Amino acid sequence: MKRHRASQAVWTGVETAGAWLLGVLWLAPLVYAFWAALHPEQYATDFSLTAPWTLENFGTVLDAAPFGRYFLNTILLVTGILVAQLVLGTLAAYAFARLRFRGRELVFALVLVQLMIVPEVLISENYTTMSKLGLVDTITAIGLPYVASAFCIFLLRQTFKSVPREFDEAAEIEGCSHLQTLLRVYVPLAMPTYVAFGLVSVSHHWNNFLWPLVVTNSVESRPLTVGLAIFNSTESGIEWTLLSAATVLIIAPLLVAFLIFQRQFVQSFMRAGIR
Repeated sequence: MKRHRASQAVWTGVETAGAWLLGVLWLAPLVYAFWAALHPEQYATDFSLTAPWTLENFGTVLDAAPFGRYFLNTILLVTGILVAQLVLGTLAAYAFARLRFRGRELVFALVLVQLMIVPEVLISENYTTMSKLGLVDTITAIGLPYVASAFCIFLLRQTFKSVPREFDEAAEIEGCSHLQTLLRVYVPLAMPTYVAFGLVSVSHHWNNFLWPLVVTNSVESRPLTVGLAIFNSTESGIEWTLLSAATVLIIAPLLVAFLIFQRQFVQSFMRAGIR
């Protein structure tokens, strides 16, 4: 018994040390970005405690590139994608979970195939489609390939299937239609799942880079990730303080949101687990 407890204590210590090591490795680039962004260029790699602090790098970045427009484009993009995904995902998930129709399982299996396809594989076809629709270089073109999310449909279907059938029967007795039952019963009960998926969707599309880079050509439609890449592609070389300041500007909203809602973030995923 003592030997078992000793080995368990050692294993717990190893897990704790590994967790701290991974945490330090994850935080190191973030800490450096904040350090370089808040110090003059000559102190970008001089980690002296007496180094002067400054906010001039942020002002220079905002004057050098239209990051205000990039922020607006990104907010419109992630909001539009999320709303479309939740609406389509809710309707599709309810149909797959509660309605009976011929070929339901086959259609759902085809939806799940989307999870196995890397989005980058479809870039050429997506660009051709957007070109035929006349949507190239628009925010709509960036978001349109993502509005039907197989992950959203799958997650909500699993949640809806866990709702007791008695709730449907009670709603039917009250004279509710399928849509009313969905809105009054299923959507409120699945709110943790909506929160969990919303956090994932916003984070993913806020950081998405390759497809927006391909389909956009102007400031009016570029998101933050593409704007940062263009800002960084200077012929005079990389100024790490300015690049770090721009990076901090981009990640700050997500970082602040995570710090504020970290408890809800973890609880949502725990409650939205597949049952």
